[in-house]
Amino acid sequence: MFKTELHCHSRDVSACARVGAADIIDKFVGSGYSTLVLSNHFSKGTMEFVGATDWNDWIDKYIAGYTRLKDEAQGKLNVLLGMELRFNENMNDYLVFGVTEELLRSVPDIFNMCPDSFHKIAREHGCLFIQAHPFRNGMKVVGPWCLDGVEVFNGHMGHDSRNDIANAWADKYNLIKTSGTDFHYADSPANGGILTEAEVTSMEQLVEILKSGNYTLNKDI
Repeated sequence: MFKTELHCHSRDVSACARVGAADIIDKFVGSGYSTLVLSNHFSKGTMEFVGATDWNDWIDKYIAGYTRLKDEAQGKLNVLLGMELRFNENMNDYLVFGVTEELLRSVPDIFNMCPDSFHKIAREHGCLFIQAHPFRNGMKVVGPWCLDGVEVFNGHMGHDSRNDIANAWADKYNLIKTSGTDFHYADSPANGGILTEAEVTSMEQLVEILKSGNYTLNKDI
């Protein structure tokens, strides 16, 4: 079985992350992963943190973090572009799988959107819209009609994400289930992701796998 991490942050973009590209690659290759989705924070606060002067400069800096990690991998790990999106309305976070640079450049008003309005755009572009750690303190429950799925295992050791409640919520509303390490620190365990029979080598393939349900959650509870 092949392991794919779905929720990882690098210090190149995410203000809360402390690990650089080289150490991320070493960590996940050493932990037996074949693929990693870099889901750096995509928010107004992160845009300010990297010192972006305008929207295109922000996207340049955001993509540069992904490019650096991919270059550092040198073929040892498949690195895919993702994001952890936050709207201005509250502290909720959403993992988006299938996002492209072109899509990001086309939505300069994204932070003023809401789950319902962005979900329509995500569907139009073949993306999956997943609420990250939906039952962590400070989160607001979102109507299941606004989502494709929820993160039912979040491995961040500094938070109680109430993964059992998230799993029950996904069952109740027949939502896609995802698992992620939510990697930020060098000593964070590589304890999340999914297991698949085939190696995941593209985001298009990953989206189809998540839609099909043909995977097993990797979760170290």
